[in-house]
Amino acid sequence: MRTLPSAITNALTSGVTTFAHVWVLTRRDSQAFAFTDHDRPILFDALACEPLDGLRGGAIDKSLGLNVDTASVTGVLSSSAITEDDLARGLWDGARVELYRVDWSDPAQRVHLFAGRIGEVRRGSQAFEAELRGVQAALNTPVGRVFSRFCDADLGDVRCGKDIENASFRASSAVAAVLSSSSFSAGGMSAYAADFFARGRLAWSAGGESEELAHHIEGADAIVELLDVPAITLSVGAAFTIYAGCDKRFSTCKAKFANTDNFRGFPHMPGNDAIQARPAVGKVLDGSSRIL
Repeated sequence: MRTLPSAITNALTSGVTTFAHVWVLTRRDSQAFAFTDHDRPILFDALACEPLDGLRGGAIDKSLGLNVDTASVTGVLSSSAITEDDLARGLWDGARVELYRVDWSDPAQRVHLFAGRIGEVRRGSQAFEAELRGVQAALNTPVGRVFSRFCDADLGDVRCGKDIENASFRASSAVAAVLSSSSFSAGGMSAYAADFFARGRLAWSAGGESEELAHHIEGADAIVELLDVPAITLSVGAAFTIYAGCDKRFSTCKAKFANTDNFRGFPHMPGNDAIQARPAVGKVLDGSSRIL
């Protein structure tokens, strides 16, 4: 059971309280920011808590043992400290979060409610919801490799070793027509077959990146569908560089990238059918390779 300071206990039982929530966030670059759902700034230690209009804390789920504590925060993102560029660069990914209940008339009177990191962030057209994961979440991180038929490297990284800056695997163009909030047509990509860029990456010249869902060909234009609505508003003339996609299959690695020596999966791992198979009449059973 949590023991509250006597000053806070007295304030809670008085019938009139002056409490607000304070969130202290520390980004991956060690910069700290503080926000509050109070309508005025609060001086919290050495940090000036910025009021965020429409910010509301969700339920906090805490438990004993190693179960992961969870919480959430929802609202309208209205702070100049949190920019689209910083979000695209991943500076807020996994940011450290400390949640307090503070007496705004005397910030020294406070109760620590939650400690953890930012998890999944869901953003709509007008609001967002950020999942907060407790410090125990780090204990659920998978360690080691997973045996799978698919490659577990990212295209172009050190383990993959493929140079995707080569002109064979990327193209530069600009939006010719906006088809929806997450799809557009572009010219100058006729040299690439349909779906060549599907599941790839798109870097905008104005800043930020997007994941590609599909790539079609219609006449002289290419149709690009993005997995999510991009951080920037799609507009005619927006320049970008688009990179080839990879579905992590051995056949794709071989035919599309000629990079089988660096394939990081186990494509010949036997499945349930091979494990349950039994000797059959007429088959050669000399212990030779099942692959060739």
